[in-house]
This record gives sequence, structure tokens and C-alpha cells, in this order.
Amino acid sequence: MEYLYIIQQALVWIITIFWLYQIIVSICSLVKLKEKPILEEKNNRFMAIIPAHNESNVIKNLVESLKRQDYPKELYDIYVIADNCTDDTAKIAKDAGAIVMERNDPEHKTKGYALQWFLQKKIEENAQYDAFCIFDADNIVDKNFLKSMNKKLCQGEDVVQGYRDIKNPTDSWVSAGYALFYWTMNRFYHLARYNLGLSPLINGTGFMVKFDVIKPEGWNTKTLTEDIEFSLKRIIAGKKLGWATDAIVYDEQPVDFKQSWSQRTRWTVGHIQCLKEYTKALAIAVKEKKTLMNFDGLLYMLGSIPMFVLTIILVLMNFIMYLANAMTTYDLIINCLRFLIPTFLLPIFIAIVIMKLDGKPIKPMIKGLLCYPLFLGSWLLINFKCLFKRETKWEKIDHVRDIKINEV
Repeated sequence: MEYLYIIQQALVWIITIFWLYQIIVSICSLVKLKEKPILEEKNNRFMAIIPAHNESNVIKNLVESLKRQDYPKELYDIYVIADNCTDDTAKIAKDAGAIVMERNDPEHKTKGYALQWFLQKKIEENAQYDAFCIFDADNIVDKNFLKSMNKKLCQGEDVVQGYRDIKNPTDSWVSAGYALFYWTMNRFYHLARYNLGLSPLINGTGFMVKFDVIKPEGWNTKTLTEDIEFSLKRIIAGKKLGWATDAIVYDEQPVDFKQSWSQRTRWTVGHIQCLKEYTKALAIAVKEKKTLMNFDGLLYMLGSIPMFVLTIILVLMNFIMYLANAMTTYDLIINCLRFLIPTFLLPIFIAIVIMKLDGKPIKPMIKGLLCYPLFLGSWLLINFKCLFKRETKWEKIDHVRDIKINEV
């Protein structure tokens, strides 16, 4: 059993060092940095792009929130990609004031394909835009979003993620779990890395890309998580992504556990696809460029599924050693608590701290906080399932409430 003990201790040290690194980086989110200087005073021209598949219930609210931007109206256009729609999405979007482009390709229905199709057309047209912003159809957008992104462009940043807030955090314990997760990521991942000079990640919606960035290759992604893939390709090339706390987009999250399970399964499968496709390239970038940013990007990939697998192995080894009388009951309990407390209880405390820092009311989120370990635990089960069975079927998220921008 001596060799098992050595392996166990090695795994403990690897996992401990990994999480210590994450904690140290997260603390940097508390540091308020001086604003970057403006390199060029300019009101840039934007495309607001909304890929939409059968989103007739919510598309109008998003278009209307974009029309109310505190930004010169002649300097941005709202495009809706009605992607394989069988409802009134196109008509409703057009009536609300958007420019609608309809796409029909039943074999390729994902958001990534829709963006490839649309942006390639705009590249071929040599469309006169400086940048574009991507939104999900169930979003609503703060009036200062484009103004904030314009400022980032003027500061010399070319790919920037906005603050992804939640418009229905108290609808159920499931939507509350998403809210707590994204609030944590916003501050302790994206903002922390931005403060340190590392790279945040594109986070699915509410982000801006300078048009010139994608002109050479188009929007060229092939995994289910096109946002993470695009981010990793930028990091591999040695290019940092930006972060804009005051460019706020409100996203709707599932309230039903079954739909949440399906959605997060697709995200995990996409993450595994990125792991296979880009881990080697990230490792080579670390070796060649020797920057902490590339190393941090590599850790992001290794910190999801691989670190989860190492944790499972560590837990199993503890039980094997216990059954072989190489560990006392007390030691087994202590070792399990070392895993359970940081994994399930510490995130509640962290979420409360973040809510206090960001001025979010805690009382309406009490149920969500108590159920947060269940939300995170279900994600661990999803990760475990996806190691063996990977489902890629897209299922539409039901929109249970009609939430407008003035209601958040």
C-alpha cells in the first residue's frame, strides 16, 4: 500500500496547489486599478448580432432594449439571424426594428454555424462596421452597453466580454444556481484575470469583437462551445481578451432541472471537445511564449474535466486504502471532508461575499444559496456522465416569463 500512499499524497499536492493558485488570482479582483488611457476618441460603428431559433416569445424585448441604447442611433444596426425558424421570430423582430436575415440549413442549426454564415456575408460585403456584439435572443441589454464597449475599443482592446447578469435569479433554485455561478465567475475569474493582466474568457453572450479580428478567417469554430473555443484560439496566439464590468447584459436561465441538465451537458461536451482540440496547442504556446497568460489558459482547460478526474481518483484511492486497513475511519472521514467542504460549502460563503461586494440583495437568494451545493453537485454528475456518454442534442429552453429591461 506504500505506493498508493505516495500517489495519494502527490494528488493531494497537485489539487491543493491548483486551488491555491485560483484563490490567489481571485483575490486580485478586489484590487481597483487605474483606468486604461484613451488612445483614440471615436464613436465606433457597431453591429448588434442576435442568432435566434424560434424565439418569438423574447426577441422583441431584446430588440427594444438595444434600440434604447445611450449611443448614437445612426452608429449601430441590430441584426437578427432567424436560424431555421418555424415560428414568427423573423416577423416580430422586423416589426420591432431589427434587420432580419433568414437562414435555412436543417443539418447545421447551432449558434456557431449561424455566426459563421452571417459574418462571412458581412466580410464579403466589406460592411463598414468597426465592431460587432453578440447576444442571445433571450437577453436584455443595459442602455450603457454600447457606450461601454466603445470606450474599450478606444482604449485599444479588440475582444471584450461584458458583465453577464441574470434576469430571473429568483425564479427557482436552478436559475439561482446559475446566477450564483455567473456572479462568481464575473468577479473571481474574469475581473481577477483582467486586473492581473491575464486573459478573461468570452462567455457565450454579451461580448464585443473588433470586426478586423475575424476578417482573415471568419468566425471559424467547430465545437459546441464556440465562445470558449474562440477565447482559447486568441490566448494561444498570445492575445489577451478584455473585460467590461459596466457593459451589462441580462441573460435568462432555465428554471427546470431537466432543461438545465441538458444545457450543461452540452456545455461539458463542448468543453471536452476543446480539451481534445486545444490542450496541446496551449501547452506548446506556454513553452514557446513563456507567459503567465498562456499558462493560465492551459490551467483553465486542465482545471475542469482533468482536475475532476484526479479528484475522483483521489476519493476512490482513499476508500481502497480504508478497505485494505491502510487508513483509519477517522482519516477517511477527514479526507472526505477535505473534499466535500471546499467543493460544496465554501462556494456558498464565496457567493455571499460576492453578493455583498456587488451590492446584490441576499434575502431573495436564500433558497438558491441553500440549494447551491445541489446545483454544483449535479454539475459534477454531468461531468462524470460525459466521460462515458456525450449527448450533443440541442434542446430549446422554455421562456416562462416576459421580462423587459425596466423590470430588472
